[in-house]
Amino acid sequence: MDIAPFLDRRRRLIARMGEGVAIIPTAPEKLRNRDTSYPYRADSYFHYLSGFPEPEAVLVLVAGADARSLLFCRERDADKEIWDGYRFGPEGAKEQFGFDEAHPIKDLEEKLKELIANRPALWYSLGHDVAWDARIAATLNAVRAQSRAGKRAPSRIEDVRAVLDDMRLVKDAHEIGLLRSAAGISAGAHMRAMRATAPGRYEFQIEAELLHEFRRHGCQYPAYTPIVASGANACVLHYVENHERIEDGELVLIDAGGELDGYASDITRTFPASGRFAGPQADVYDLVLDAQAAAIAAIKPGATFIAPHDAAVRVLAQGMVDMKLLEGSVDGVIESEAYKRFYMHRTSHWMGLDVHDAGEYKEADAWRPLAPGMVLTVEPGCYIRPADDVPQAFWNIGVRIEDDALVTASGCEILTADAPKKITDIEALMRDR
Repeated sequence: MDIAPFLDRRRRLIARMGEGVAIIPTAPEKLRNRDTSYPYRADSYFHYLSGFPEPEAVLVLVAGADARSLLFCRERDADKEIWDGYRFGPEGAKEQFGFDEAHPIKDLEEKLKELIANRPALWYSLGHDVAWDARIAATLNAVRAQSRAGKRAPSRIEDVRAVLDDMRLVKDAHEIGLLRSAAGISAGAHMRAMRATAPGRYEFQIEAELLHEFRRHGCQYPAYTPIVASGANACVLHYVENHERIEDGELVLIDAGGELDGYASDITRTFPASGRFAGPQADVYDLVLDAQAAAIAAIKPGATFIAPHDAAVRVLAQGMVDMKLLEGSVDGVIESEAYKRFYMHRTSHWMGLDVHDAGEYKEADAWRPLAPGMVLTVEPGCYIRPADDVPQAFWNIGVRIEDDALVTASGCEILTADAPKKITDIEALMRDR
């Protein structure tokens, strides 16, 4: 593994801290049931800085004249390694991941007292983990109890996640490479799913095609629970049961992406089970595709985060009026938010180590401007449930089209462009299955 990106991130965080000590624990292992654990995944902040994959680990960064990085982790254990696999141990972790020091996790409590004593600031994120909050409080109190011996506890606590969120918003070359790879694998999975779909098959069978393609090409997990929603299920935004039979004449909405070395992809495609769009399905689909095109055109450095959403909403509102789904002027539909009856979510979110990635969307009261290296989704939709004032031909049509956009110096690069989304391209792909 190339540890250079992790070393650089640790150096940059230490520089931004200026002084003090940062504590970043990884995620704990969690039981699924009885003695069976969920598949383990490191905490995203911890992974971003360390690349270290094992549980029971804590990263400590010291800023100042004696700046250094320390890892606390499990020791080697021959018996446990027979059952559960190799452990790096402190010596191996230091060598393989470039830490200045590495210590057994059992020494953490005592070492922390030494490390934070007489430091002006403790960089930690209060409120995210109750158990860790208690451990931090106990450590601070232990140092305060040594005041007669000349030991001082940090006088302030800084939110380390706030700094890391800002760092994580702009991806480095290593991250962009992984995001491109995850996007390419996921685009292939969507194409496989389209070819596998036919009336009479079940949603879970199509989900299995996605998961097979993710794993076959190296993704360790899906980035989130896949959505395979046919017919009316496509109007449920977070439908994940994936248990219905796919019927002829229905649209199928798939929202799924693979995770590669911690980095997510997020793609949605909507297509006809039969392989051919018909009537109002095509009208609604083209409307959403036009809205996405308008949103993508709005992504460029200096534009605000909300600009793609505003562009998509205007196109969708016009289409809803034209198709008699809503009455009134386009400006009126937007001002009253009447369009939210059929489009109720934002067009974008940040993406990276987390599928809904870290980073604020506003600075003070203003929407954050986009900058090269940021990655966001572009996912307009239209979801039409049955109602007395909705033409029956539109009932249960749910369409969402989602891609992942990397902001570049001149605009954006669509990382997920290999997954077809024009009607003619989708129909051609499904015709050749």
